[in-house]
Amino acid sequence: MSAADPAEFGRVAVLMGGSSSERAVSLDSGRNCLAALLRRGVDAYPVDGIENLVKEIAAGNCQRVFNILHGGDGENGVVQGLLEALHVPYTGSGVLGAALTLDKIRTKQVWLSLSLPTPRYACVSGVDDIHRAASELGLPLIVKPACEGSSVGVSRVFREADLNQAVDLARTYPGSLLMEQLIDGEEYTVGILGERALPSIRITPSGEYYDYHAKYVAEDTQYLCPGLQGEAEAGMLALSLQAFRAAGCEGWGRVDLMRDRRGVNYLLEVNTTPGMTSHSLVPKAALAVGIDFDELVWRILATSRARTGAGGSC
Repeated sequence: MSAADPAEFGRVAVLMGGSSSERAVSLDSGRNCLAALLRRGVDAYPVDGIENLVKEIAAGNCQRVFNILHGGDGENGVVQGLLEALHVPYTGSGVLGAALTLDKIRTKQVWLSLSLPTPRYACVSGVDDIHRAASELGLPLIVKPACEGSSVGVSRVFREADLNQAVDLARTYPGSLLMEQLIDGEEYTVGILGERALPSIRITPSGEYYDYHAKYVAEDTQYLCPGLQGEAEAGMLALSLQAFRAAGCEGWGRVDLMRDRRGVNYLLEVNTTPGMTSHSLVPKAALAVGIDFDELVWRILATSRARTGAGGSC
């Protein structure tokens, strides 16, 4: 929708918190988005978790949902399916895009079917599979849960002796286990807003890796935006937008990539409900093209609509 009057949105529930491993980040993002909507005159209020949202909808208290529930049922298609069944407009991707991209393995399978570049990987289960996959992929590699975000449960393995410990950490989280080729290069991210790819961001943490601490705590992580120039930048933005659409995503989101020393881009994952904290990346990219935080949140809300199908496009 294209709204000029905040009253056109009706009463908006800002869905945050929940019970996933990303609850704390979601609460932070939610508070920021709520404050931005209120500053723009939107009749918005906070709702913590899906059970409370159902109660609010049943009571007729909200007409639209700004979904900033990170991880779990906020990004796996559950809340999207619920809102579609209840005919409540909401922000972000629909059932298909949300469910697919929360599972990094399934997302890779879609990209590979379209010959889009992504690091080599293996989905592993038993002990024999783990060591066989590590041998086939070669060290160094990444071990992580296939269905978590915010760098939760991620390990970098450089020695065979460290493999079991990395696997044990990843298995403390539900879902499949993903083992992935470690790309030697620089980390980038590209925000998507509507039909547009925002400028890329090159991420340079003060430590060796862009982990949870570097994302949400550290004040010395460096962000260069745009991260590239000329044809290299245009190529990364085009690839990111193609990957986003191929995964059935819409509305807004973020595509994470690695760029190796030769200048080859590799798709890592899509986040359909990116962080909106003081350290988050989509607001930084938006600001680089003159979209401040309040305007960004308004534009995200303006992408919300009622849906009756799984969404996505060919």
